[in-house]
Amino acid sequence: MTTDVKALQQERIQIYQDIHDNKIPKRVPVDINLPFEFIAQYGNLNLVETQWNSHLLEEALDSICQKVYSDRCLFGGSQRYPSFYQALDSQTFQMASTGFMQHPEVVGMLPEEYDYFIENPYDCLLEKVLPRQYKAFNLNDPVNAALSFTKSAIARKHEMEVQSNIINRIVEKYGYYPGGRYSGGMTEVPFDFVADFLRGFKGISLDIRRMPEKVAAACEAVYPIVFKIGLPEKISNYGSVFIPLHMAPFMREKDFATLYWPGLKRLVEEYASMGIHCKLFCERDWTRYLDYLYELPVDTILWFEYGDPKQIKEKLGKKHILRGLFPIMSLKTKTKEECVRDVKEFIDIMAPGGKFMFDFDKGPLFLNDVNLENLCAVTETVRDYAVYSNPGETAGIAFNKEDYKMESMPTFKSKYYKTWEEYKALHPEVSDFGKEKLQGLEEAMFNFILNLFL
Repeated sequence: MTTDVKALQQERIQIYQDIHDNKIPKRVPVDINLPFEFIAQYGNLNLVETQWNSHLLEEALDSICQKVYSDRCLFGGSQRYPSFYQALDSQTFQMASTGFMQHPEVVGMLPEEYDYFIENPYDCLLEKVLPRQYKAFNLNDPVNAALSFTKSAIARKHEMEVQSNIINRIVEKYGYYPGGRYSGGMTEVPFDFVADFLRGFKGISLDIRRMPEKVAAACEAVYPIVFKIGLPEKISNYGSVFIPLHMAPFMREKDFATLYWPGLKRLVEEYASMGIHCKLFCERDWTRYLDYLYELPVDTILWFEYGDPKQIKEKLGKKHILRGLFPIMSLKTKTKEECVRDVKEFIDIMAPGGKFMFDFDKGPLFLNDVNLENLCAVTETVRDYAVYSNPGETAGIAFNKEDYKMESMPTFKSKYYKTWEEYKALHPEVSDFGKEKLQGLEEAMFNFILNLFL
């Protein structure tokens, strides 16, 4: 690594830390993400083969990093590799003939199973939902089910290690900000968890009208699970828990207020009480919910897909860290000069006062979704144009975890999950030196299972 790369990395670290420390940074960070499929297409790789052999992506990633400017590694990682889904005969994520991983509409929990889920949510996931969504997890064939489950867990661990090693090498080579895009953790709000994989879009839409009280109870029951899976290994003021927000734009506001918002607000506030920030991807248009979002803890990172930048900046910009909104499709439909003009106008709205990172409204799916020359022009313009004259000054409202309270840690219990105390009671002969390792295995299995639903 050259001295210049080291110096650039230190500059990047400083501007990201300044934003999270409520300071005006030297400049606005360029924090864009290009998905696995886009990078593979850029490298002219066979997408099916590369999904199965992800180490092939590194050369293409290295090449595009030489072309497109960003302050964070252009590839933030993928959670969808076919190996661990195929090992379980997944119905929730399947590879299309083109190599794209797709999520078809699925129903993992039947309406009549709400009561059992409310009583024992984790047990219900393992006993009812997993066998429906992952056909190899066949409870009538326990030996093959155990083997398939083990193969899937090993495959996921391997894929994440390969991916992490690739990203780490690229980060060091180009001096990117070392914080991983999703390294702080990931979870869903309770309502989205129930909707996405348990009841499906159609099912949850019917449930809201036919039995809203059971939906509310299910959201309450699953809360300790979504809280636990999102907890980062290390708490840092510079990390964040990523939470994609799915169903809210499709709901009536009265249903949002009673079924969606309570779980979202509680989750973000209880994390904040521990010093944990959340990064919310507000999918589609959240304009009618801006007043709700304002009530979230200071320095919640809000990534918007659609909306009026002026309205969002005026309402939320002094309290929260904003990103997104700049339309990725404009890089294909407009000229280079128009893109540069538009991004300067956008920066003039979003950058003043700090608390802003540049990102697009969404990632490109296909290589031909953007004109690469325009992409380079936009990111380089942000780097050179979005420079502050008053770095180091206070940006807005400061975060203080003491402003938020959590009465007690949400209690997660299941006969399929043992705490160390429970394990020790069954095996009193086991030395306490085994506590960290054995509890770590319990946590690893819990994380693997929950990631099958995220």
